[in-house]
Amino acid sequence: MDRDFYFMGLALEQARQAGAAGEVPVGAVLVGEDGDLLAEAHNAPISLKDPTAHAEMLVLRQAAARAGNYRLPGATLYVTMEPCLMCAGALVQARIRRLVFGAADPKAGACGSLYRVPEDPRLNHRFEVQGGVREAECRELLRQFFQARR
Repeated sequence: MDRDFYFMGLALEQARQAGAAGEVPVGAVLVGEDGDLLAEAHNAPISLKDPTAHAEMLVLRQAAARAGNYRLPGATLYVTMEPCLMCAGALVQARIRRLVFGAADPKAGACGSLYRVPEDPRLNHRFEVQGGVREAECRELLRQFFQARR
């Protein structure tokens, strides 16, 4: 089984949990260089009353605490929606190796849609980006969630 497909499936499980909890259905998992699952989380800004509690930020916090270091070199982040500017900045600071996302975010995406943070030569770290992994599934979760709220 394709590694990206598999780990995006775990991120999709997290996204479903977020949606069930009334949060925007975005899920993320962080995987080490060796393929070990380092952390998994979903959006929780409403339940945690924290505007920074995006899925990406939560997995970075978990993995950094586990590693005892804010730098996570060699790690790959799988997230169901393209990261925003805040999360993309955090990925630079964490020094991840690779980002894999499902659905692009034309309104707030900072990894190709609106901004290109991962490849900006003015920053002190760059990382590889692969978008569109299980995109239809990721986009459909978001579509259903927002349709139900209208």
